[in-house]
Amino acid sequence: MSTDRTPSSEAADRAGDEAVRPPALRPGDTVLLVSPSGPTRPERVARGVELLTGWGLRPVPAPNAYARQGYLAGADALRAADLNAAFADPAIRGVICTRGGYGAQRIVDAIDMAAVRRDPKVVAGFSDITALQLALWRGARLASVHGPGAAWLDERTPLRSAESLHAALTSTAPVTLTADPAAETGPVRVPGRATGTLLGGNLCLLAASVGTPDLPDLTGAILLVEEVQEPPYKVDRMLTHLRRAGALAGVAGVAVGQFTGCADGWATTVADVLTERLGDLGVPVLGGFPVGHGEGQLTVPVGTPATLDTATGTLTVAAAVR
Repeated sequence: MSTDRTPSSEAADRAGDEAVRPPALRPGDTVLLVSPSGPTRPERVARGVELLTGWGLRPVPAPNAYARQGYLAGADALRAADLNAAFADPAIRGVICTRGGYGAQRIVDAIDMAAVRRDPKVVAGFSDITALQLALWRGARLASVHGPGAAWLDERTPLRSAESLHAALTSTAPVTLTADPAAETGPVRVPGRATGTLLGGNLCLLAASVGTPDLPDLTGAILLVEEVQEPPYKVDRMLTHLRRAGALAGVAGVAVGQFTGCADGWATTVADVLTERLGDLGVPVLGGFPVGHGEGQLTVPVGTPATLDTATGTLTVAAAVR
């Protein structure tokens, strides 16, 4: 099946106009390292601090960045306070999440969206941070950056990953990613070309946002999905849930990132599930993008206009910063 789908110019213009792009980071800017979800440790963040400092930035751990309360990075009030302090402080020019885990959904309703709108700042993270990014899109139409956190692992995110994050934070040039046909999701493909605002991130968090104010209107949008350590039947369940909720009815296309460690003992693969559950939407779908939890993770803006082209195997996204 081949399909070309482009939303109406009116819809595309509306989505583009809605996006609020924060200023690009510049040498000397202070960035706050926050932990809105799961706990981390200073030794895990040290490498990220080294990278950010090497780019001329001034990374500062938030007061509760290393707090711990079970599987959370401290109490909800502490995690929300760190975020709100960052959004309210004019000296802070960027917010870099240390890691994902779980917990962002518990605090997004406490974010001071008025402060976000008064002084938009670039926010970077992925995994559970999808919940934060969806909330910021809902409350402030803030474009953000889906990429590695400050708890940096060189073996998973090598030099190319660091360069990709740096470019997304500091450059207004579009980001172009090339799909790898040999990747686990590489076989997922419905030919065509689509344009629309890139929205999404972690599939679990998208599914968990159904019924909340934070599930974005995906009409005319390109949906980005990635996942980790979820067997194919659970991926099936989440995609089916989104379909039954009507969330995928109006998408313009789907960009499929890394589905890392998503295998079990059944013959059905995660690529099989993605092809079946996304392949009949009547829109272009392309897998194999290095976005997510896997090795060589690259950074991509979310909330800005994008073009998905299966002929060239590319996803081109306008910068999240201005």
